[in-house]
Amino acid sequence: MNSAADAYVLPGGGASITALPKVSLHDHLDGGLRPQTVIDLAAEIGYELPTTDAAELAEWFVSQSASGSLVEYLKTFDITIAVMQTADALARVAREFVLDLAADGVIYGEVRWAPEQHLTAGLTLDEAVEAVQLGIEQGVDDVESAGGNIRIGQLISAMRHADRGLEIAELAVRQRDNGVVGFDIAGPEHGFPASHLAEAFDYLAKNFLPVTVHAGEADSLDSIRSALFDGRALRIGHGVRVAEDITTSSEDDEGVYVSLGPVAEWIKDRQIALELAPSSNLQTNAWGTELADHPFDVLFQLGFRVTVNTDNRLMSNTSLSKELYLLAEEFGYGLDELAQFQLNAAAASFLPLDARDDLIEQILTGFEQA
Repeated sequence: MNSAADAYVLPGGGASITALPKVSLHDHLDGGLRPQTVIDLAAEIGYELPTTDAAELAEWFVSQSASGSLVEYLKTFDITIAVMQTADALARVAREFVLDLAADGVIYGEVRWAPEQHLTAGLTLDEAVEAVQLGIEQGVDDVESAGGNIRIGQLISAMRHADRGLEIAELAVRQRDNGVVGFDIAGPEHGFPASHLAEAFDYLAKNFLPVTVHAGEADSLDSIRSALFDGRALRIGHGVRVAEDITTSSEDDEGVYVSLGPVAEWIKDRQIALELAPSSNLQTNAWGTELADHPFDVLFQLGFRVTVNTDNRLMSNTSLSKELYLLAEEFGYGLDELAQFQLNAAAASFLPLDARDDLIEQILTGFEQA
């Protein structure tokens, strides 16, 4: 099994993808645990696992996640969430999350998670956020002590099928000075459009907290439309089904003609970032089962602001470097394209403008030296 520390080299030789400075925008805390950490935390609370061998458990998560269904994919989180119910457990997972990102060359990451799912042992929503922030800060300190550089922001997710949207939006705003940089909604997409959380999105807009919305992964173009209109999304989580709003036709020998529908045109023209996660998209059958069929390259060639993400590193046995390697291998990308994906992510991050500019400068410098 691969790990975050595995080294990936650009296909054909040359630059180390792992060593390049990278930005991660769509990475779930409860989907990025180390297998051994799951085992350790489960033992502490007497939670029964499919296996207590770390390698076998890693393989189990991947096989269970490759069902072709988002609903089935999400069931694997029953285990990771179960072992993340105390302040100590949340802090440990968050600290290791940061260390694993840094080992993969990530210099800025936004970690998303749903505090409402971590209250069964008595934590309050605010205590849960504070525990995760403590772990993040410990991880950042460890990276800096080792001579590295990383910055992390929290994205607070509300579960779209629950009835706590406004409460979680208020939590995110309340904790914006304690590491929170934005808001998200997650969970089963079909049947739960962003419009169901309209009150929460109104509150966030009034308080100027940026929003990304899971949409266009397990539901149609209407889900993306709702994310844009009801959610006022500045980014789209996955968004792969925006390709449904793109038509191509070959009318003569001069080439292929492309036509964008209103949703696709809006996203492209306003450079609303798409948080694409190729391996995860294939596992959930968001768009086909082969990378060659994924619309990533089509969207990139058409000028959409595409970004590359892992979604859930444990469930997909992946890292950001691995995702970039797979795309480069499939579509023939070189350093210039990989740099553009990182610049796209930096520009779309929920950092202040000056911090985004600094991040862009770090990326440019790192790729120039590769």
